[in-house]
Amino acid sequence: MQPDLTISPDAIQRINQLLETRNSPGIRLRVYIEGGGCSGFQYGFQFDESTEEDDLLMEYQGVKVVVDMLSLQYLSGAEIDFKDDIMGSRFLINNPNASATCGCGSSFSI
Repeated sequence: MQPDLTISPDAIQRINQLLETRNSPGIRLRVYIEGGGCSGFQYGFQFDESTEEDDLLMEYQGVKVVVDMLSLQYLSGAEIDFKDDIMGSRFLINNPNASATCGCGSSFSI
């Protein structure tokens, strides 16, 4: 099952750059949702070598991404992007399910 979650070319390029600095061929990007943040939920990103029972493993142009099923329901139709601008370098999620987001885009509400 491939969910309706996409990754922009800029995000794929940045993830590959970060992966080059690590010496672990099994490493993947974990994307998750957790409670907190100024809008109710917040996005999380981390590199992870393990996969849990409820994880969905996806691959985009060689980049492996893991999302747990609970987080996946909030990410349907979303795009993971990477921006490097005057506000700094950061991963962002363009999420059509979010009814409100904070100013920096790291938290949201449904």
